[in-house]
Amino acid sequence: MTSKFTNLTGDYFVAPQLSRDDIRAAAADGFALIVNNRPDGEMIGQPKSAELEAAAREAGVAYAHIPVGSEGITHGHIEALHAALEKADGRKILGFCKSGVRSTFLHAYAAAAKGRAASEIIAEAASAGIDISAHAPILERLSHDATKDDQ
Repeated sequence: MTSKFTNLTGDYFVAPQLSRDDIRAAAADGFALIVNNRPDGEMIGQPKSAELEAAAREAGVAYAHIPVGSEGITHGHIEALHAALEKADGRKILGFCKSGVRSTFLHAYAAAAKGRAASEIIAEAASAGIDISAHAPILERLSHDATKDDQ
């Protein structure tokens, strides 16, 4: 597996900007879904989502575009990621953005919104070399709200 793909959990990985070659490598590594968290036009020279989606389809990998821009992560982003993850059905997923950090945050928020403990989520990210501890209050609130709704 390419070192460009960083494992967050057993089946969820993050990466910086992907190219067509990276998508082929992801397919060869057994990824079932690629989640693009970059808005089109964020940087000059960045591949368009439609180009990357075509490359994913050619490689036999599902693709979801859930762009997270300057507005930050919204409930809509979290719901879109939950829907994409359901379709992946437990198979390997690769989320990417400019650096991989935004994809890490979205995954963390989505996990908290499903009731996972903030401390576990933060520890996972830390073990992958990504510090999301400043988001502990948001993660705790999302997790609390999810577990409160289950009662």
